[in-house]
Amino acid sequence: MIIPVNLGINSYDVAVGKGLLESCDKMLDLDRKVAVITDEGVPTEYGMAIKNMCGEAYIITVPQGEESKSLSALEMIISTMLEKGFTRQDCVIAVGGGVVGDLAGFAASVYMRGVDFYNIPTTVLSQVDSSIGGKTAVNFNGVKNIVGTFYQPKKVIIDPDVLKTLTKRQISNGLCEALKMASTFDKELFDVFENGDPYGRIDEIIEKALQIKANIVSQDEKESGIRKALNFGHTIGHGIESVKSGDGMLHGECVGIGMLAMCSDNVKDRLKSALKKLGVNVNITFDAEKAFDAAIHDKKSQGSYVTAVLCEEIGSFKFTRMDFDELKRRIYDLSHGGDLN
Repeated sequence: MIIPVNLGINSYDVAVGKGLLESCDKMLDLDRKVAVITDEGVPTEYGMAIKNMCGEAYIITVPQGEESKSLSALEMIISTMLEKGFTRQDCVIAVGGGVVGDLAGFAASVYMRGVDFYNIPTTVLSQVDSSIGGKTAVNFNGVKNIVGTFYQPKKVIIDPDVLKTLTKRQISNGLCEALKMASTFDKELFDVFENGDPYGRIDEIIEKALQIKANIVSQDEKESGIRKALNFGHTIGHGIESVKSGDGMLHGECVGIGMLAMCSDNVKDRLKSALKKLGVNVNITFDAEKAFDAAIHDKKSQGSYVTAVLCEEIGSFKFTRMDFDELKRRIYDLSHGGDLN
């Protein structure tokens, strides 16, 4: 399947299909120097498969985890590219999850003011969401994604076969992001989570989530309008993630819990049920004050308020201007169980 992202001169295709990793040389321009960015958690054979298709390639491996989304990791990548004589005609390929994609894309966007970038996501989370749309970033001073660019890839390769090495929890982590899109854009997709078997229909979920994301990005590349709806659950989710990632909580899980603070009671009950089905503990406790501090430093914060995304009916959303007092109340409700028990 080919899913187009229509952005004028920045347009590109998302190729989806089993076994595509092994035929990347037929879809990507690899007759040049290639920096293959990956991390220690990605099976080495994935990066090697790409390297073996290239005339001259260098695998650059960063530590696994959010800590690699840093200026120091960015410096290491750029230093290696400079040392190996990369020019503007060469390219960067991300082979990994969202951290690798964000970091590699950012490196591609700033090296010599921009070189070609390809994304080959290897997690459910990155396949359904972060691999397309052009958001690249690193974290700085404890603030998530605060330093970054919009920089579209030249092509994205989605191969569901690479998911076979993931744990069930990592799969659920990514499915939480697809659930976010279903909640705000697609009643039928939500039904798969609510009444079907999301694990058994994961290929279908990935394709539908990609179609939703591609359609939205095609309408709003720089997040000035409808694309903001993809932030459902993220402002509070990022706040929770900032204080709970050290306890092992994953990004999608935090976003899922963040969604519960931004919806009607009816939607909340249905979302809770869907999240529990994915193995997410919806009754966590956390430091609300620290989560609030992180939330108000989020990029979506403006002055003394945030533009929040609310879901009052499955398959729809609305934007609302929420002041910090209201945001703090919702965070405190979540942190103490609130009405989630």
